[in-house]
Amino acid sequence: MLLAAGHEVVGIDSDIFEGSTFGNGIQDIPELRKDVRDIEATDLQGFDAVLHLAGLSNDPLGNLNPDLTYEINHRASVRLAELSKQAGIERFIFSSSCSNYGAGGEDWLTEESAFNPVTPYGESKVRVEQDVSLLADDNFSPTFLRNSTAYGVSPRLRFDLVLNNLVAWALTTGRVYIKSDGSPWRPIVHIADISRAFIAVLHAPREVVHNEAFNVGRNEDNYQIRDLANIVKETVPGCEIEYALDGGPDKRCYRVNCSKILEVLPEFKPQWNARLGAQELYDAYQAVGLTLEDFEGPRYQRIAHIKKLLSDRRLDETLRWKSRVLAE
Repeated sequence: MLLAAGHEVVGIDSDIFEGSTFGNGIQDIPELRKDVRDIEATDLQGFDAVLHLAGLSNDPLGNLNPDLTYEINHRASVRLAELSKQAGIERFIFSSSCSNYGAGGEDWLTEESAFNPVTPYGESKVRVEQDVSLLADDNFSPTFLRNSTAYGVSPRLRFDLVLNNLVAWALTTGRVYIKSDGSPWRPIVHIADISRAFIAVLHAPREVVHNEAFNVGRNEDNYQIRDLANIVKETVPGCEIEYALDGGPDKRCYRVNCSKILEVLPEFKPQWNARLGAQELYDAYQAVGLTLEDFEGPRYQRIAHIKKLLSDRRLDETLRWKSRVLAE
């Protein structure tokens, strides 16, 4: 989408999930294969903007090793912002999260609402916003995009996200399997619409987005998990909703007001909703013949994939590639 908008793009990725590519693969884009913790100032020379999404995501993976989550998601992100500023990069757009609000309850939450993260992942996002905002000045302009929970088809599709997960369960088992009691509120947004938000910020006048935070999504796309389950049931033929026996209320519960981004950034025009997304996912899963073993096993499940790379001794305990693997 950035290329289509006329931008030159270079990716930086440690490629831990290169073995988890879904569908037809990834467009050939120039890439620096590097861990975000190991980026140097010279890697950033000559760029106008950094769109920073790298990190351990999301809550379950963040809980796998909270110390690493803070090292990668917090400290390395702040260091990247500092290096970007030193390199003369004017725009720094950080992929934050509505997980910042955590145990937000039933109230509508705006960008001015209190942070209440309940996981290392959410806490790390809060800390980055707080620290990077202090770097803002006349020459360095950060923006914080607090994305709703993502969904939708992409080359590195994630099955640990609620709508993606429910459709996968429904197709492969005939059950829309809910691991909570279905009551938590969650705002959701398609990955293409998240991309539209980044591009809208990139194109916006500096004074409109300078050191600002934006909730990314639409107000009508706040759903209780049980509502999403019903949409999936109506999308995937012959499936039934099933609740986990030990499923209680999830502490992560938040309803997010997204009016600001729609008012301030007229270029941002989201095009997806849960029903369209569920159909897209169902069609894509059918096309590749998705199985339960695929999405719950080490091929696509993020924690299982990392644990396999660790057990195969391809990653070290800091989640960096071992040098001999890179040499191959």
